[in-house]
Amino acid sequence: MTQHASPPRDGTGKTAPMAQPPAWRGMMARADVRTLSLLGVLAVLVVIGGITKPDEFLDTRNLQLVLTQASVIGVVTVGMTFVITSGGIDLSVGAIVALASVWATTVATQDYGFGGVLFTSVLVGVGCGLVNGLLIAYGGMVPFIATLAMFASARGLALQITDGKTQIVTIPSILDLGERDAYVFGIPPLVMVFAVVTVIGWLILNRTTFGRRTVAVGGNAEAARLAGIDVRRQRLYLYLLSGLCCGIAAFLLIILSGSGQNTNGNLYELDAIAAAIIGGTLLSGGRGTITGAVLGVLIFTTITNIFALNNLQSDVQQIAKGAIIVAAVLVQRRTASTT
Repeated sequence: MTQHASPPRDGTGKTAPMAQPPAWRGMMARADVRTLSLLGVLAVLVVIGGITKPDEFLDTRNLQLVLTQASVIGVVTVGMTFVITSGGIDLSVGAIVALASVWATTVATQDYGFGGVLFTSVLVGVGCGLVNGLLIAYGGMVPFIATLAMFASARGLALQITDGKTQIVTIPSILDLGERDAYVFGIPPLVMVFAVVTVIGWLILNRTTFGRRTVAVGGNAEAARLAGIDVRRQRLYLYLLSGLCCGIAAFLLIILSGSGQNTNGNLYELDAIAAAIIGGTLLSGGRGTITGAVLGVLIFTTITNIFALNNLQSDVQQIAKGAIIVAAVLVQRRTASTT
């Protein structure tokens, strides 16, 4: 006679509920799917580039160029990912990069050498982030309005400093970092800086209390406040972090271009927001992924490179990026409605 196992019972004789898998397992599974999807898109782009321009696209120097260009906007995107995860937005990142780059390349600043340029870039970026954070966290301004005001002000100040002229860098130690002789095992220094910033950003977001507080504030700011999190201070720190990333990116851009211009960082806010969103960071806050954001940066940079190699106009690039952003947001909303 076949015996059937009876359902487990608790101490009262009632049937015990079946154990449910932890919620984090589902989140991890979705994250893995997103990552694999992004890797698939990147692989398809590489194949397209290899087919359309095999000699140029697959050349080692071109691939190094793609990674180098991705490094500047990639550092900005790491900071942007934190801000969006908290439920905020920063429209001023491109203007901050421009202001930091021109302020750091003035003749007076260059007199202090390598350290003076680096320190000024970071200081200007953090200073702008501090203003944004104070206006939003303690001034009660909507992030969109506060950062839009910073966007206009920083662009205007950058134009005033340069008077519309390009400021040439004359410090050999900075210029040398952009040369192939400075590459380590074929890896440009800018790419190594980007890798370090990415790893640190991932660790902070996923392995620290600061990261958990960022997610909590983005998920439900009032619940986070009731749980004992100082929401205003957390938001201030996040915009400081974004400003810091902009300052680092400005210094990388100075190395890459050997100059400071008021037009630097043009449309960086679009690229950073787009990369974060298609990477899986929720626009409404509460979920962020550094890995996905970095893959998003690589996707956009590869698209730009393919378009340039095939002599396609830049306006077509922007249309394609806009379409990708819309598609990513629609996918996010559909995913959110089914979970």
